[in-house]
Amino acid sequence: MKDCQMKKNRTVSNRSYIDAGGFSLVELLIAMAVGMVVLGAMYSVFTVQHKIFTTQEDYVELQQGVRAAMEMMTREIGMAGYNPTGTSGAGIVSALSNSINFTLDITNDAGTGPPDGDTNDSNENITYSLYTSDGVQKLGRKSTAGATNQPVAENISSLTFAYGTGNRVITITITGRTAKPDPSYPLNSGYRTFTLRSVVTPRNLGL
Repeated sequence: MKDCQMKKNRTVSNRSYIDAGGFSLVELLIAMAVGMVVLGAMYSVFTVQHKIFTTQEDYVELQQGVRAAMEMMTREIGMAGYNPTGTSGAGIVSALSNSINFTLDITNDAGTGPPDGDTNDSNENITYSLYTSDGVQKLGRKSTAGATNQPVAENISSLTFAYGTGNRVITITITGRTAKPDPSYPLNSGYRTFTLRSVVTPRNLGL
């Protein structure tokens, strides 16, 4: 009777040991498959969110660049013709539909003193126009008649000037586009655009 009880105890003990041995191969495969599905779903969500964030970031950067360029142009064009010393010839030199050239007298030859009666110094003969560099169309600014274009904003698709009242009222329109196309955007080959328009009345030209 005692031997029978001992055998029974050993059988129960062995069964308990087997039951506590861990996952079977089938259970491990199922767990791995479920884990891969979850990871795949998480990766898809991350990819979509990253794409949305990148697209929004590109568009915000576009808007900021266009706004900064417009603010700079309107401020400087508004000063066209400034000549506190009675400088002759200060004003709008060239008024084209895609560029503008104007002069003013704001400093001396050294660029550190008051107006000196001419428009030959730095930042006194200014031109805004579009140019292309490294395959990117940019809004350029020349600070003197012989200067080279310096970039004000990149990825600018169009720049137009419209003139009224003898060039004393100037409407500026600037359109930029994102640096990279968005495959989900159906227009303009995927490039999102942003257009800004402003009217400037150079106060030194008179009406």
